[in-house]
Amino acid sequence: MTELSRIAVAYKDSAAYITLKNPPVNVIDITMMEELLAAIREVEQRPEINAIVFRGDGKCFSAGVDIAAHTPEKIQEMLSKFHAVILAIARSPKISIAAVHGNCLGGGAELAIVCDIVYTTSDATWGFPEIKLACYPPVACTALAALVGQKRATELIVTGDTFTGRDATMMGLATASGSPEELEQKTTDLLAKLGKLSAAALAVTKKAIYTWDGLHLDKGIARAEKIYLEELMKTEDVKEGVAAWTEKREPKWKGR
Repeated sequence: MTELSRIAVAYKDSAAYITLKNPPVNVIDITMMEELLAAIREVEQRPEINAIVFRGDGKCFSAGVDIAAHTPEKIQEMLSKFHAVILAIARSPKISIAAVHGNCLGGGAELAIVCDIVYTTSDATWGFPEIKLACYPPVACTALAALVGQKRATELIVTGDTFTGRDATMMGLATASGSPEELEQKTTDLLAKLGKLSAAALAVTKKAIYTWDGLHLDKGIARAEKIYLEELMKTEDVKEGVAAWTEKREPKWKGR
């Protein structure tokens, strides 16, 4: 196992395990984004590896992207580096698996949903709560409708409501849900099956069967990012939302 400052990378048989390690809730900050991208690139150089498992250390998968980075001076770098990770997972020839437990929120949920297969504990807490900060989740705005339908995607994004891992499975965000032990067994069984298959065939097959229209993923994220930077970040409410979170108080919206 290779320990970095925000993640750990381990290899076993034909699988790579990338573990988010930023206690207490595995917030995805810019350093983690850089380490994730480097780790994915490293895995892609190993022809004997055909799958990457993303998981969270400790009590949860991830509570999301660092809210402190939602400032005018940091937001462009944060979005650019996070979306580079998202696109790297989607484009990777390796089969990506998210093993989710505990909180899986915001950017953490976005990272999970772009994986090819998602296993979650039934009681995991999922959600896209960005709207409560007067923000929105660009990746979810791009990809979520293809997974759960336009109406459900809109409801999840504009309310910011949380839901369970069981709900995520019923919606189509996750492949299966169960107890922590069942989650581990499902992951183990899947890796055993993939390990018997051709890594070359799996890579080409993944390229052919994006869950959503992969041809539009790049353009969709780029457009959502552009609106975020040029319109959302110019509102007074987004500044108030981040300030209220930082100061642990209720926001006072101005509607502009």
